[in-house]
Amino acid sequence: MSNRLFQGVIHQMKDAVDRVIGVIDDNGVIISCSELVKIGEIRQGVREELAYASDIVVSGGYTYRSISAGNKTEYIVFVEGEDKMAERMSKLLSISLGNIKNLYDEKYDKGSFIKNIILDNILPSDIYIKSKELHFNTDETRIVFLIKFFGKTDMMPFEMLQNMFPDKSRDYVISVGEHDIVLVKDVKPGMETRDVEKIATNIADTLSSEFYTRVSIGISTSVDNIKDLARAYKEAQVALEVGKVFETEKNIISYENLGIGRLIYQLPTTLCEMFLQEVFKKGSLESLDRETLMTIQCFFENNLNVSETSRKLFVHRNTLVYRLEKIRKITGLDLREFEHAITFKVALMVKKYLNSKPIKF
Repeated sequence: MSNRLFQGVIHQMKDAVDRVIGVIDDNGVIISCSELVKIGEIRQGVREELAYASDIVVSGGYTYRSISAGNKTEYIVFVEGEDKMAERMSKLLSISLGNIKNLYDEKYDKGSFIKNIILDNILPSDIYIKSKELHFNTDETRIVFLIKFFGKTDMMPFEMLQNMFPDKSRDYVISVGEHDIVLVKDVKPGMETRDVEKIATNIADTLSSEFYTRVSIGISTSVDNIKDLARAYKEAQVALEVGKVFETEKNIISYENLGIGRLIYQLPTTLCEMFLQEVFKKGSLESLDRETLMTIQCFFENNLNVSETSRKLFVHRNTLVYRLEKIRKITGLDLREFEHAITFKVALMVKKYLNSKPIKF
């Protein structure tokens, strides 16, 4: 429970109450008080006395009453005085702070509940039971955004996102690492990918302009059931990982747009190495210089159109045809043929994927 929450309520009550009031934690330490100088003081023996009494203790000029959760006393309120008024005020304070604590805990538990789901720390059978306990709507359409922060920031990443999405009943901001924040956001059913990417773009732009922070954002597909949030979180992770390999110029990557890269990323490296060996003659791919590789890339970007590619490269059409013929002789693949072009494109992506894997010794 946040000490600041108790202190905020007590501070608001201060002007309406002409007595010292406060809260003691389970270690007997005053954590909130209308007289700030008393915060940090220790009230010895109060908890033990309350354990043997009913629910109230009068001692040393103060009246103490517990704030209970089930059979456990988590916090104790106190009011200056030993009279009937102090007794009534302590009861009122205990009820008020107890209700506020329950509301706070419910919000906290929902966030903790979501975190346990996405991290697979809760059994599927328990998800619906806990959902009912928390009055959580299980059938909303939701999308998971995984936001990775780069560099040091003056403000905690969690606080940045929490300020941007303050509606805790619809949007859940969860810290899953020092630099990784998950946003589980309610969206309209059937929302298109480009509209979801606009949300991510707004997040990245706001963090960049207001907090001078650079981020990468992985976006999952939408899910209609709470139990699928774990899968959505994994999709957002894959989007960031695959994007780091194949979409290096982008900082917002959607799982739905990963294409062939997603398939390659899931293949064993041994299988990828075998594929390259089968497609290319030994060393043929490595023998292609940078200019040739740029020509190939441009050729792919222009849908295997010789005229358009030569125009973009500012070279004569015959020059481009000569380069393509040279590639055919070296690799055995004619990029002007669709099937060969597909094989070559996939091979380049496989090579890029293998280069991104750490070398094992």
